[in-house]
Parts: sequence; structure tokens; C-alpha cells
Amino acid sequence: MEKIVFFDNSATTPISEKVLEAMMPYLTSSYGNASSIYSLGRDSRKAIDKARDQVAKALNGDSKEIYFTNSGTESDNWAIKGVAYANKDKGKHIITSSIEHHAVLHTCKHLEKQGFEVTYLPVNKNGLVEIKDLIEAIRPDTILISIMYANNEIGTVQPIEEIGEIAKEKNIYFHTDAVQAIGNIDIDLQKLNIDLLSLSGHKFNGPKGIGALYIKNGTKVENLLHGGSQEKGKRPSTENVAGIVGLGKAIELATKDIAKKEKYLKNLREYAIENLLKIPHTILNGDRERRLPGNVNVCFEYIEGESILLMLDQHNICASSGSACTSGSLDPSHVLLAIGLPHEIAHGSLRLTFSERNTKEEIDYLLNLLPAIIQRLRDMSPLYNQAK
Repeated sequence: MEKIVFFDNSATTPISEKVLEAMMPYLTSSYGNASSIYSLGRDSRKAIDKARDQVAKALNGDSKEIYFTNSGTESDNWAIKGVAYANKDKGKHIITSSIEHHAVLHTCKHLEKQGFEVTYLPVNKNGLVEIKDLIEAIRPDTILISIMYANNEIGTVQPIEEIGEIAKEKNIYFHTDAVQAIGNIDIDLQKLNIDLLSLSGHKFNGPKGIGALYIKNGTKVENLLHGGSQEKGKRPSTENVAGIVGLGKAIELATKDIAKKEKYLKNLREYAIENLLKIPHTILNGDRERRLPGNVNVCFEYIEGESILLMLDQHNICASSGSACTSGSLDPSHVLLAIGLPHEIAHGSLRLTFSERNTKEEIDYLLNLLPAIIQRLRDMSPLYNQAK
């Protein structure tokens, strides 16, 4: 197959033509600073306001609660540090999970150095936080619970509604990293007790370098950055107008007919899982049902995931062996270790994440190649020969 087969949509997605079309005027002729009072600046301000409305509508929230950032990582940092610093007079205890994205985990580690205490909840073998563990971890001085909506590696979707209800009952702020969920799962902020929600444009066919943070009215949060009065004085920095416009258009498109999209991706996912598990010594990671519609994560015993990726790349197939943010690390995935896999098995992971652009024919192309690749690598593996 000469074209690139892209099975790594959790890492990033290609910008859509409609999104790029919406952005182009703000990269060329409509270049005004949104803080300027002349018409060129006012045009940029109107574009930002429209995008804010688009994000709010997609999540069934209030546009006054949407703040633009430069990434999901910044949004996570702002949510966690902002709540921690603004509410430290009430307590210094934070609860998160052991399988969060490093944007959350490293932020919590940073806060621990500043005197905050963090409880890292374990997960079960399918990557789910147990509600009983959450309840037992809550203390009188707990000020924040931060649990991701859906895991970026194994696709497990957490019981967000239940967690939100517990947080509300205990009067604790609840933040969720929804970077992987937006555009894949219908999210209704009016039905969920979420105080802060992070998202990133490039995960749903928007541009890179733009994200957003939902902050529920009344949530006490300190600024992460200090400077000008942009974003109602809460997030200073000259606005990335083109990026904001792109994010607004992208989320509008990504959440349109989401039920139809979810059904299509689930069909691809189940077809891939069913056939991958026919390869001997293959393990499915994550919950079979409670997972993102386009996420497949498996481990092939006795081999290294990086070797699989290199061989697939020779056939123009793009996939992953974990989170793109830690692809330079030789350590096995912290997520796979957290669900109980030993190091030697966790090293043999393959993550496939599909989009509407993917087809069954592309999956067949992968399935025709993969068994021989796996067998070739196993034949070179001392572990496999020992096991035989």
C-alpha cells in the first residue's frame, strides 16, 4: 500500500480541510490583535467569541466558562495548580489515579514538593478506578479530585458521572482530563458534576498548539500565567486567533453526529480486536466494553513493541506502543504496569487508534502483515525460544 495508513489518532489527527479553511483568513488578511479597538482587531475578537460559543455548545456548557490555552498540558497544569494554590487554606490533599497522563502526574509530583499531599489511586486489571477506593481516599482536607475521562493508552473510560456525584457530595472540586474523550464520546456538562475539564484541538482534527479549559462558574482557581488581561484576566497572552478559530470549528464538526461516528469506530475496533486475538500469546489491554470506540491496545508476548512499529513503518503503517508524549523513553508504559502486566509483557504493546478516515480494508492490510512480523520477531527472541 503506497499511501500512509494512519492508526495513531490518539497521538494526533490531521487537520481537516474545513478547519483549515476557517483558519486561513486569520493567518492572512484578518491578522488584527483581538485586544485592539479598531475594526481589524474587533474582527478577531468576534472570531474568538464565536469559537468560544462553539466549544460551549459542543459540551452543553456556558461560553463564559470556556478559556483558551495553548494545549491540553497547559489546561491540566492550570486546573490542578490553580485549584491547589487557590484553596490551600482549606487543605492540601489531592486525589488522582495511577494511570493519568504525565501532564497530570508530573504536575501532582511538582505540588508534592511544595507541601501538598497526593493520593494515587490504583486501578483494576481493566484500568478502571474503583469507586470504593476513591471514597476511602477522601479526607477532610481533600480539595481536588483529578481523574481522566478516558485513558490515552488503553482507552478505558472512567465512571465520571459517579465520581462527579461523590465530589459534589463531599464539596470537593473535580477535574477531568478529557483530551481523548472529546469527539469520541458525547459529553454533556449539564448532566455531569465536573468543575474543570481539559481538552486539546489536535486530538479532533484541529490545529496543534491550541487547547481549552472549562472552569465551572464559582470554581476558585488561581492564574497559571501572569501578564495582560486576555481571557477575562485569567489567561494572559496575545490570543492565537487562527488556532482558536480552528479549535472552535473542529469541535463543532467532531461532535456532530457523534453517535454515528461512535458506531462506525466501534465496528472497526471490534473487528481489529477479534482478529488480533487470533495471534497466539496476544493479550487485550483495557476494558473490552468501557473503552474509547476507536481504541485497540494489545500486548504480544516475548517481543518488543518498538520493533513492531519499525517493521510496520516499512509498510507505511503508523501506530504506537504507548503515549506519544513518552515515545523517547525505554521504560515500559506506566499504564500497563498499573494494570498488573509484568515489564517483559508491557514492553510488547501495540496501540491502534482509529478515526472516521480509517477503513476495514486498511485493517485487513495490517492483519495480513502482522502475524508474519510477530513470528519473525519471536523467532529472534531468547524469551520465546525459552518458552517453547
